[in-house]
This record gives sequence, C-alpha cells and structure tokens, in this order.
Amino acid sequence: MSNDANEANTVTTKPTQTTKRTESSGPRDIIYIGKKPLMAYVTSTLIQLANIPSVTIKARGMSIGRAVDVSQIISRKTENAGYTIGNIKLGSEALESQDGRTRNVSTIEIEVKRKN
Repeated sequence: MSNDANEANTVTTKPTQTTKRTESSGPRDIIYIGKKPLMAYVTSTLIQLANIPSVTIKARGMSIGRAVDVSQIISRKTENAGYTIGNIKLGSEALESQDGRTRNVSTIEIEVKRKN
C-alpha cells in the first residue's frame, strides 16, 4: 500500500466544546435519597445544615426507609449539635413503568432543622 492510500483512510477529529451549565446560586436545601451508602446522605445533610437552617430530605419508593434512617441518625446521634425533625409530608406520585402502565409510588419529605 502506498502512503497516499493510508492518508485517505486517516480520519481527523475535532475536539467538541461542551457548554457548562451553571446552577442557581441559591442554597441547596433538598437532599434526594437514592442507592448510595447511608452515611453519604448523613454527611451531605450535615454539611448543608452547617450553612443553612433547614434541609429537606426527599425519597420515594424503596428509599423511604433510608430517608427515615438518615433523619433519625442526624436527630439522635447529633443531639448536642441541636438538630430536630420538623414537618414530615407523605404522598404519592403517578409514574409510568417500563411496560407502559401507570403506577403509584409513595414519597416522603422530612424537614431537618437547627434548634434556635
């Protein structure tokens, strides 16, 4: 094969530019509970509580128990720091499942706040 044939098969790529999305500069007062380890959510909530007076822990479905655990760890293990559980809201959301049917999924919102 000649060099001309090799050069014809060469593909050049240009680097793509990515646009960076900026989040609102407001406080991040909601912690969404998922599948991470429990203490990851506890530390995240405590960090947010150090900066703002109230944080809402939200979960749905199978993660509701983990959200309750997070709020209990914060209120019981850090009694000296002065955190309490505020309002608790229970609800449900209608979600479409993979097979196309509508299913109701339970939700919970737990407010954790500093004592004043």
